[in-house]
Formats: sequence, C-alpha cells, structure tokens
Amino acid sequence: MSSVSELYHKQIESGVLQRDPVQELILPEFTRIATELANPIKTGFFKRSKSTTTKGLYIWGGVGRGKSMLMDLFIESIDNLSHKRIHFHAFMQEVHNAIYIARQEGVDDAISPVAADIAKNTRLLALDEMQISDITDAMIVGRLFEALFSSGVTTITTSNRYPENLYLNGLNRQLFLPFINLIKERMVVWELPGKTDYRQNRLKNSRVYFTPIGSDARAEIASVWSDLSRGASEELILHVKGRQVVLPSFSNGVARATFYELCGSPLGAADYLAIAEVIRVLILEDIPQLSRSNFNEAKRFVILIDALYEAHVRLICSADAQPEMLYVEGEGTFEFERTSSRLREMQAVDWGQSVP
Repeated sequence: MSSVSELYHKQIESGVLQRDPVQELILPEFTRIATELANPIKTGFFKRSKSTTTKGLYIWGGVGRGKSMLMDLFIESIDNLSHKRIHFHAFMQEVHNAIYIARQEGVDDAISPVAADIAKNTRLLALDEMQISDITDAMIVGRLFEALFSSGVTTITTSNRYPENLYLNGLNRQLFLPFINLIKERMVVWELPGKTDYRQNRLKNSRVYFTPIGSDARAEIASVWSDLSRGASEELILHVKGRQVVLPSFSNGVARATFYELCGSPLGAADYLAIAEVIRVLILEDIPQLSRSNFNEAKRFVILIDALYEAHVRLICSADAQPEMLYVEGEGTFEFERTSSRLREMQAVDWGQSVP
C-alpha cells in the first residue's frame, strides 16, 4: 500500500492535483499516525493504555482548502486497518439511534455501550466537517469521545472552525468546554491556511446554470458532480426539530438533489438553513417552470435560495428557463424578482469565496 505522501504526489504528477506547499506540510502527521497504528505499543495484558493511544489529528481551515481530500488520501493509504470514514452529522445520527436502542433495552448509561461497540470494530475514526450547533450533540460528544479515546480509537477530523469556536454561543456552552480541552489533549490541532479555494477553482471555467432541462444539461450536471464528488457519495440525513431532512447524495461538502426532493416535500426555513449550514455546494436538478399551479413548491424554492444565498453556498443547477423567466405568471411573481436576481448573482465566478 502506498503512503499518503506517495499518493499525494502521484495525484500531482497525473494532473489531478496542484502542488501546494501548505498541504505538503501536514503529510508527515499522516505518516506518524499510519506508522503508530501499524506498530502499536502494547501495555499490560496486550492492551493499549490511555497514554499509548495514537494521538489523532484535527484539521481546520477555510472551505475548499483540501482538508477532506487529504483525509481521504490518508484513508486510502491505510486500507488494511479497521477504520470508519463518515460525515460528522451522519456519525452523530448513528450515535443517537444507537443510544435510543440502548435506552429501549433498559441501559442506564447508554453512551458507554455505544462507544464500546464503535471501538470494537474501529481503530481509526475519520470524521468529515465537524461542526456542532445542536445542544443534544454538544452534551454527548464529551463523554462519547472520552470513551472512544480510552478504548484506543484514534480520530481524525476536518472542520471549518478552530476548536475554541465549536458550539460558539451555544446553550449551556460551559458544559461543552471539556470536549474542547479533550480535542487539544488527544489530537494535534493543525490549521490548513491559504487563500486558494480548490473547490471553487474546479468550477472557475465551468457553467453553473444549465437550461433548458434535457440530455445535454443532465450530462453537464453529471460531469460536474463526478468531478466534485470524485465518484463517491453517501446519503446524508439531518435531524431538524424532530424531522428528517434527506440529502440523497453527499460528498465532501457537496450535495446533489432534484428540485422535487427539496422543494416538493413540506420543508421549511429551518430545514433549508440546516442544509445551508452543512453544505458548501448544492447541485439542484430539474427546476421546472413555476406558476400558480405549483405555488407551494415555488414558495419553498424561494426560501431555499434565500438560505443558500445568505450562507454563500455555491449553487449549480438545471432549470426550464433562465432565472428571469422561471416565474412569469401567478401570485408571487413580484416576490420572485429578488430570487431571480440572486440566482443570477450566484452564477458569478467568485460566488461563495467570501465565506469566513
């Protein structure tokens, strides 16, 4: 199996990646983790103690800097070790479901058996895009990861936020602070700085609005999705106020869905805000002509675009008509003028690059 450094430089040689000295600086950290995982230090009755567990890695920085790409290359390089690579929100969804089952079985402290079950099959846990805004998650992660670390699970995670800024201004945040200390104690915190947004660069010379809907538009959309997702995706389910919001295809901050999957269901502002918080690019297919006949769907579409616009999420879409001609008759045409203006603005090459 090739090392992460070898895989990285092969990608550069083949033209898939552009050499980035900032990215190269972190490669020795991946090598350290791979070496320690391959050659574990044994203590006691051939078990790893808390003090000998391999220290993980917390990679943070702006969007599109290559955090997820580097983590995926590392996962590819240690394929022979038991590991789990998953988006943070999907991971927490699994944890909540497991805790619910444990409680149904009468377990008082449900976190302990859940952590034990994860540790039983996972030597390396790779979590993409850690961000915590839900109080339920905030109250669980401290004890959960303390148990995982104590069981010898090494964790790598990516995030847009420095650890101190996780769950910032959240309810009862003082109860969350021990988790921040735990991150600093059990993981190397590494910033991936830089002004280059590689995700945006891959879109720089590409169209992002395709009309009319047809085979050509679908082929173009499929090509963009293949490039951004690198051929791998998973379903992502968000929990919003007791409801499930499903993104059918998700990969490294990029989501793909049809108009009717997001606007044909009874979703509201909170749901679209939750989506905009998690993703950095949305590929939205098959936006129809809008009118009084599909007024509810049109209204949801307006709310969705507002959420994406305010969060500076990049939008790639296929539609029946240009923005100004999408909604030309019926109640709501006046209000849609702002939406069409935003759709036009979001087609700019540098849209989304001002995200902090």
